[in-house]
Formats: sequence, C-alpha cells, structure tokens
Amino acid sequence: MIESAGGPAQVGSQAAAWHLRGVVLPEARTEDLWIVRGRLTRRPVAGATSLAEAVWILPGLVDAHCHIGLGPDGAVDRATSAGQAIADRDAGSLLLRDAGSPADTRWIDQRSDLPRLIRAGRHIARPRRYLRGYAAEIDPGQLVAEVVRQAGRGDGWVKLVGDWIDRQIGDLAPLWPADLAARAIAAAHAQGARVTAHCFGEQAVAELVAAGVDCVEHGTGLDQATLAEMARRQVALVPTLDNLDIFPGLADQAEAKFPRYAAHMRHLYAGRLQVMRRAVEAGVPIYAGSDAGGSRHHGTLPAEVAALAGLGGADFALGAASWRARAWLGRPGLEEGAPADLVCFAADPRRDPAVLGHPALVLLDGRPVAGPSWSSVRP
Repeated sequence: MIESAGGPAQVGSQAAAWHLRGVVLPEARTEDLWIVRGRLTRRPVAGATSLAEAVWILPGLVDAHCHIGLGPDGAVDRATSAGQAIADRDAGSLLLRDAGSPADTRWIDQRSDLPRLIRAGRHIARPRRYLRGYAAEIDPGQLVAEVVRQAGRGDGWVKLVGDWIDRQIGDLAPLWPADLAARAIAAAHAQGARVTAHCFGEQAVAELVAAGVDCVEHGTGLDQATLAEMARRQVALVPTLDNLDIFPGLADQAEAKFPRYAAHMRHLYAGRLQVMRRAVEAGVPIYAGSDAGGSRHHGTLPAEVAALAGLGGADFALGAASWRARAWLGRPGLEEGAPADLVCFAADPRRDPAVLGHPALVLLDGRPVAGPSWSSVRP
C-alpha cells in the first residue's frame, strides 16, 4: 500500500489518484497531470500520490505491426500470447495493431493488464504461397468471401498477403489478380474495414495501391509513382525497417534453388533506405511496427523507432510510434478525460531515441504496470 494525504492508495488500482509532472510530448510543455479512475485530467486532485517528476511523458507507444498469438509454427497458446503482450507492454507499447494472427485473441480484451489490441483477423494467402500455419489459405475465387469473413474476425482491419515467392517462376509474384484484389478491397470497405497488405516486390504493391488498399506493410518495392499516389490518398506505410534485415538471410537460403528470387531480395534490401526516404519526402504517412511474432521477439519497438529516426529525425519517429499512430488508428492520446495510457522516460527521447528502450514508468488504463518508478511504489 502507498499512503497518501487522502488515505491509502492501492498500486495497480483504478481507485488510486496519481500525479505526474514532466515535459509532455509532442507539445514539449512542462505540465502536471492527474489520473483519477483511470482517466487523465489537468485539474488538480487533492491527495493524489506523486508517481514521477522531471520526466518526459508520451502517449502510450503504438506497435502498428505485430502478431499476438503467432509463433514460428502458427498459433500459440494463451499463456504464450499473454507473454508476448506483456513484453510489448513493459517496453511501453500499449496499443498494438495485430497485422494477422491464426489465434483467437479476443480474450485479451478482458485482461486489464494487457495492451489494447486492434486485430486484422488472419492473413489471407493462396495455398503454398506464404509461411505454413499462418494464413487462411484459399484459391483466388474465394478471396472476396474470405475478406468478408476475416473482416468479421478483426477490429476494422483485414490482412492480405500481396506477394510471396512463386516457385514456378522462381521469384516474387503477386498472389491476386489486380481486378480481383480491387473487388476484395471494396468488399472490406463495405464491411467498414480497412485493408493492409504484405508487399515486398514492385508489382504487387503498385497494383494494390491502385486497387484501393489502405496500408502497405514493408513496401520495399515502392516506386515514385506509387509513392505519389499513396501520399495523395494518405495510404499508410509500416516499413518494419528493423526486421528488413532478414532479407539477406532469405536470399542466402534460396540461392541454390531460386537464384532469381535471391537476387531480387538482395536488390530490394540494398534499396530499402532510399525507398523509405522517398516515402518521407513524398508525404506518405509512416508508422512504426516491429513485426514481432513468428520468430521475432516482442518488446522490440524501440529498435524500430531508432531506425525511423535515421530517416526523418527523432520527432518524426516518436510521432510514428505514439501520437500520430494513435490518431491514425482512432485512439486518444493525452487529452482531457482520455484513458491514462502513457509512458514516462527519465531523459528526453528526442535527443536520444535509445532512451525509448528504458521506460521509467508505464501506466495502462491509469494503473502503473512497469518501469523502475513502478517498482519503487509496488506494495
């Protein structure tokens, strides 16, 4: 228990009244924040317990591309899924856009100690045209119906696998005819869902952007004309820059059987930073995603933010992982009355994005859940 002027305050309880003082980003103003019943206010609250002072305060981080409930071989059990979500939470990621998972993770919505989750249903792919155990595998004639079905499983998003290796031609190739993809995207929109698509190569991403897709994952094959169209329509890009470092390994593994694919992957990798810089210059909205899940560990979003800072600077990268990403996903930041989902740092993350890997305090729905400052007030 913590003793405060207003009586005992139970750590981890929404009944506690908390006080924070620090530099609030993105406004960069020193402010006092109070938390009452899990909600933020700037109106002073008598008897509130001070949790942190002289800190930098951000809206809870957003991992805009991760996979809760997904392991190397497909779906994982609830305990493993919870561990994935906790690793993200403890790294300050309090809003997760799950970009495809074979597991039913709706039970997470009942866990107040786990991040808020926005699902995209299951990946949609053709048989033998994606990683085994990950996707709903269908023939092209089933695409529209499957998109409608996955829209019902998701939280306003559907995930298409746009391209993957075609073993018959030995290279990346689109999974879906362009006119069919356009009908499927229109069907998702009719259901009130947005569509995001995994795209490595050049052809699929150009066709899917023209077909009306709402977000591109990875996007290493984007050309200038497609970037211009994305900027015009404000189609989002989640480049997962840190995870693109797997491309050389994928090329090495495929070299003997698929040399054309291997050369293509190396070419895409070599040009990835130039493509992403062009996206920034064109005005494409870019958000931070770790691609955690499968074989990649959760809790690694800070590495992605550091990679994005190399493209557009610290403010750009922090916005891509916090306030701008929240606005894109329709979730509040630190406005009056918003849920108190925030993360605090002992140093200014704008000066050194590496600070992001060491949150001093993480609050989820008004409850301190992680960080050294939380440890110091635990019962």
